Amino acid sequence: MTDTSTRSAGLAPTAGEVVVGLLGAAVLSVAVNFLIVVVAGKFIPAGQERMGLALGEFAPASVLGILLGTLGWYLVRRSARDPRRVLRVLVPVVVVVSWIPDLGILAAGASVVNSLALMAMHAVVAALTVPVLSRVMPL
Repeated sequence: MTDTSTRSAGLAPTAGEVVVGLLGAAVLSVAVNFLIVVVAGKFIPAGQERMGLALGEFAPASVLGILLGTLGWYLVRRSARDPRRVLRVLVPVVVVVSWIPDLGILAAGASVVNSLALMAMHAVVAALTVPVLSRVMPL
């Protein structure tokens, strides 16, 4: 087994390392996001619409977020002179920008708890994906 923590930034990760890492991030993200939904559900009044909180909605969105984040990481890693510095700014900015639709659902009748749950879910996906990417695709 390859120790990716000592991998030189110039070496490409193996496909297996990337796939296993991303699968792990996806499974953990969906599991933690499911817990967020369960907790949020306790605070959303019965009969009030729940937007984005069904497993069939947030699980694919979580996986898509991981894949898009991986693509962004790859592009920054490949093209930026100082990818660590770029990602140190870019990752939080992307997470905050991803909250815009979560705040927008308030106007569509969702509860504040619903909106906050979705925002937390985006943060979870980033928090679980960044360490995986830093290991399988080191800067």
